[in-house]
Amino acid sequence: MRQRKVEDAVGSVLCHDITQIIRGVTKDVVFCKGHIIKEEDIPVLLSVGKEHIYVWEPDEGMLHENDAAEILRELSQGDHMHPSDVKEGKIELIADCSGILKVDSVRVDAVNALGEMIIASRHGNFPVEKGDKLAGMRVIPLVIEKEKMEQAKKVCGERPMFHILPFKKVKAAVITTGSEVYHKRIKDEFTPVVIDKLKEYDAEVISTAVCNDDPSMIEGAIQSCVNGGAELVICTGGMSVDPDDRTPLAIRNCADTVVTYGAPVLPGAMFMLAYRGDIPVMGLPGCVMYAKRTIFDLVLPRVLAGERLQAEDFSRLGRGGLCLSCPVCTFPNCGFGKGA
Repeated sequence: MRQRKVEDAVGSVLCHDITQIIRGVTKDVVFCKGHIIKEEDIPVLLSVGKEHIYVWEPDEGMLHENDAAEILRELSQGDHMHPSDVKEGKIELIADCSGILKVDSVRVDAVNALGEMIIASRHGNFPVEKGDKLAGMRVIPLVIEKEKMEQAKKVCGERPMFHILPFKKVKAAVITTGSEVYHKRIKDEFTPVVIDKLKEYDAEVISTAVCNDDPSMIEGAIQSCVNGGAELVICTGGMSVDPDDRTPLAIRNCADTVVTYGAPVLPGAMFMLAYRGDIPVMGLPGCVMYAKRTIFDLVLPRVLAGERLQAEDFSRLGRGGLCLSCPVCTFPNCGFGKGA
């Protein structure tokens, strides 16, 4: 790049976008990179505070900010998203569908540590909707060394750093446990809460059942749900360590794999996740019935996107796993479930 006085730049090629800001009226590009400056442009350039501008002088070892931003975009963009137009050296990624955003935070951190380039994104493992902004990327200087961008490519490898797992149309079954509900001593308040949360993600509830605190009865209900085509089985109640709470035993007896019984999340510490083949079986503690947001809100979307969770997925939830029960709930636009 070469700096020139605006009055001396007629006929030169502008090497960066120039933005005009009029408070309350506009903030937009008035001249784009590549524009050939004309005599009539001089008053406009002066009006936006540009007495000197930079014009492009090709250099084999350097990249313009827009070209470098495109490289960051290529390293970032995965399935089910598209880029915005590049503007002032910045590109954003936009969701093409609803689903769970997956972020390779280790590689994002490594790119940001290189300096002179940045990638900023939403938190991973949270739901996004079609049209949502996912991430933005840009380089800081107007031009950057090609070698620096080659370092970014080496850090990232060939896999994109972001992708979306689309939500699936899941058939779910809900089993409510507890002698007090089974014998109709109290009204079942739990099942409607679970159904409402499933409806948030367009899951289809194909069956519901109520069981006594008898493990064999709960096991039979789980088996019946699986045989009936359920792709997700949710058991509510009876999840504490009290002798009368037998739901965890029933889930364990039905499962091929138990991922966790207990999670570092409050509310929701007594949560259980197991798998019978590929079918997730959840045990929900009582807090899901009365608390606004719980462990269920962190796990359910990921399961409905087809992600098979592992024990380490739960151990990571401790940082950010404390819900503050704010008077006005803003979840997911808060710290709950977002580790440092």
